[in-house]
Amino acid sequence: MKVLRVFLIFAVVASMALIPAQGFAKAQTIVYGTTEKVIDMDPANAYDFHTWEIFYNIYQGLLTYPSGSTKLTPCLAKSYTISPDGKEYTFKLRKGLKFTDGTPFDANAVKWSIDRVMALKGDPSWLVTDFVKRVEVVDPYTVKFVLKNPVAYFPALVASVPYYPVNPNVYPKDKIIRDPSELKGGKLVGLGPYKVVSFKRDQEIVMEANPNYFGEKPKTKRIVIRYFADATTMRLALERGEIDIAFKSLNPSDINDLEKSPKVKTVKAQGPYIRYICFQCSTPPFNDRVLRQAVAAAINRPEIIRKVFLGQNAPLYSMVPMGMWSHVDAFKTAYGDGNVKKARELLASRGYNEKNKFEFDLWYTPSHYGDTEVDLAAVIQKQLEATGVMKVNVKSAEWATYRDQWHNKQMQAYLLGWYPDYIDPDNYTAAFAGTAGSAGMGIYFSDPKWDEILTKGQTIPDMKKRTEIYKKVQQMWTVDVPTCPIFQGTLYVFTQKNVHGVKLSPTLRFNYDPLYKD
Repeated sequence: MKVLRVFLIFAVVASMALIPAQGFAKAQTIVYGTTEKVIDMDPANAYDFHTWEIFYNIYQGLLTYPSGSTKLTPCLAKSYTISPDGKEYTFKLRKGLKFTDGTPFDANAVKWSIDRVMALKGDPSWLVTDFVKRVEVVDPYTVKFVLKNPVAYFPALVASVPYYPVNPNVYPKDKIIRDPSELKGGKLVGLGPYKVVSFKRDQEIVMEANPNYFGEKPKTKRIVIRYFADATTMRLALERGEIDIAFKSLNPSDINDLEKSPKVKTVKAQGPYIRYICFQCSTPPFNDRVLRQAVAAAINRPEIIRKVFLGQNAPLYSMVPMGMWSHVDAFKTAYGDGNVKKARELLASRGYNEKNKFEFDLWYTPSHYGDTEVDLAAVIQKQLEATGVMKVNVKSAEWATYRDQWHNKQMQAYLLGWYPDYIDPDNYTAAFAGTAGSAGMGIYFSDPKWDEILTKGQTIPDMKKRTEIYKKVQQMWTVDVPTCPIFQGTLYVFTQKNVHGVKLSPTLRFNYDPLYKD
């Protein structure tokens, strides 16, 4: 697979014809199929691709990325200013906006929501707490963020889900919400182009256009998200015309077939989606970095791509994705692929051999990343055991349990995937090797030297110096190995021929409001 070297070229945008903004397309409903699942319906704790995708469409941020774009634009805020020292961002809010239950939106809602995220300390809270000291209400339509340090990319952070204002009259202040039924009134209440009218977990979510949305009106009145237990069933539903869109995740063989099919359209985005192995670094056995190094040395990425994904993804040798500034193939230089000799040497230094094998558990989640996950785990197990001095016990848990287990330090090593919160190398490094970020991911890697250099990368505005910092961080990664990168993914969206408006950009946001069919 050809790797795109310019990051902004990651986006492959489907063509979109214009229709009058004030009306709907002839078809009033689009049915979208996925094998993904939603977990907590709460911006304070949700931290997975699909749930954030839903929030992009029913909530809004002070700033946002338009469909298919990487350019931040005003949204709930009409403008903002930055103090000379870079530590204060003051946002002027739009007036007259209302949540879908009629509650007025103002600066108090913004402050209340941010304070709530910081207090609840959910999975994505580090995106706020690492940077924000406090939030102040200047007047009913002006809100100020006071930062701990200058952050060059703070506007991109503000566009992420943990910064989304929620209705203080609906969300509880001291509790994370799992289902809409737990909310006051029993409904998700947002400011976005769509509102949720029906929620059946793991079955179906029905959204309808929000008549009070302040922006351009959605092109389709109703979006139905249908959840499938497996990729094969979802493919059949697409081929039978039972769904209009299939997105995440189809089997590699299905992708090959559908790309050749004259009956469906393919939208492909090569972008900053990465996969990797996480290590629980605070307790044995992987509190020993030498053992983490041994696992990294034994991984053979090209073999994984060939055997599991039929060549549809690309080997990745850094947590910073290919095509993003500062990327270097650090793990390729340090270990290569399938370096059995190096792995054996590292394990021998800790007393392991054929008679005394290094034994540990490797976890995966069977449905969240699609049906290939069991094969991915099996191939990695085989590669590690090919050293002759490792014994790997492969175990699995469904996504909700999986998340609980990494928080509770119950998994020694486990497979995860990453979609960016914001487009910057910091989001691929501090999230896994910073003390706060790594704890949220269940890695629990903590080192003052790492925190210091990651903070420098966040606060220095000079791009040349930032590039040098992140290149150094990637080299440090091969020594401490809090995670081991495996591959960089390609996203595929398949639609019926009459569906238009599918747009994916490097932000990987899938917005529903441009979608329509004729």
